[in-house]
Amino acid sequence: MVKYIVKKILYGFLVLFGVVTAIFFLFSAKPGDPALMAGGNHATAEVIQNIRKDLGLDLPLFERYALYLNDLSPISLHNKNVKSSHLYLDTVKYDASVLMSFSENRILVYKAPYLRRSYETKRAVSDVVFEKLPNTVVLAFAAMFFATLIGIVLGVLSAVNKGSFYDNSSFIIAVTGMSAPSFFMATIISTVGGLKWAEQMDLPAFPFMTLLLGLLIGIITYFRENNKLSKTLKFSFRSFFSWGIKGFFVGAGAWALYIIGFSIFNYGDIPLIGATIPLPGTGLDPVGSLIGIDDFTGEDRYYWANLILPALTLGIRPLAIITQLTRSSLLDVLSQDYIRTAKAKGLSFYSIIFKHALKNALNPVITAVSGWFASLLAGAVFVERIFGWDGIGNELINALQKDDLPIVMGAVIVISAFFVIINILVDISYGFLDPRVRVS
Repeated sequence: MVKYIVKKILYGFLVLFGVVTAIFFLFSAKPGDPALMAGGNHATAEVIQNIRKDLGLDLPLFERYALYLNDLSPISLHNKNVKSSHLYLDTVKYDASVLMSFSENRILVYKAPYLRRSYETKRAVSDVVFEKLPNTVVLAFAAMFFATLIGIVLGVLSAVNKGSFYDNSSFIIAVTGMSAPSFFMATIISTVGGLKWAEQMDLPAFPFMTLLLGLLIGIITYFRENNKLSKTLKFSFRSFFSWGIKGFFVGAGAWALYIIGFSIFNYGDIPLIGATIPLPGTGLDPVGSLIGIDDFTGEDRYYWANLILPALTLGIRPLAIITQLTRSSLLDVLSQDYIRTAKAKGLSFYSIIFKHALKNALNPVITAVSGWFASLLAGAVFVERIFGWDGIGNELINALQKDDLPIVMGAVIVISAFFVIINILVDISYGFLDPRVRVS
């Protein structure tokens, strides 16, 4: 098992090394002089030259690459006396502890990775990134909680009602959720949830009328088909719920055709189909971050309501994946022999599903959740921008617009490190849970 863990950690380091290498050479090939960006429009030639020396821009590309790796490495080589050296151990940059001395000047130190400084604000990149990162982590946690909770429930309902109208419609919704880009869904949800529905929104009444009609038809049908009242009460909920969903979709389709026809042909209003139901507003803002300044006290305040819309947007794609994964995994478990044995013993339907089948079907779901959480840290960029969420994604876009390359490179490296660490932990946990992984 130790060999397996060491192997996974080494793979993680190789992935991070590849990411750092790709980022460095990609941004080194970008047009423009970083010294001019850092110095500003009014910097003198002498100032620009000093900045170029400080950034190592007066060195060949591969020497700059070696210096960058030396800055990022927790164990690095430095010069402790010669201030003109690019390896000089500047206490302003590095908070280091000496591990070993090779000569009068050369020393090996242990330090925190140095991500350079922002061209615009001159702040340490690590301070900027880790100031914004908690907001992004909170957003990712909220999105995954929403996606996991709702996805498992919908997946169980789909598996239990395999081949039904509900199962087929949930598959269509899942495919739509997986296909819709985050920035597109963010724009729609921000507009609808934070603008159109902020105070009051009029919903079409006809789909809800047909939903109630469907529920009524389902109840009547199953009372007629079943003679025993107890059996009806036991199974009618699933049945008339399906009838209600069918009625809702039929009503929604009829209402959509009515709206399209009214727009094209401009015929008269039909009161039954055109009726609306006033729905109280959400009271949510289309933009806003977790922490803001209170208008009365002037102090920082947590606005948890601002978390709802971006978390909902960010959780749509993993929700679709978790729904389908729960469905397929649960169907596979329900086909096992021990489930048939449980049915033969006369265990109740809910006992079989929730006490025996579901807990064994959640292993791949948990793995997917951990992987998706890492992905959300990187995928929150557009969502944070549209909702004005003060996270690392929003900071990354601002840095790209201003050509603040150290911020961009530092943010990408930190996000990549989180992604690699979470995947290593998942792989190691798999090794503990499943001996076949260790053997293979």
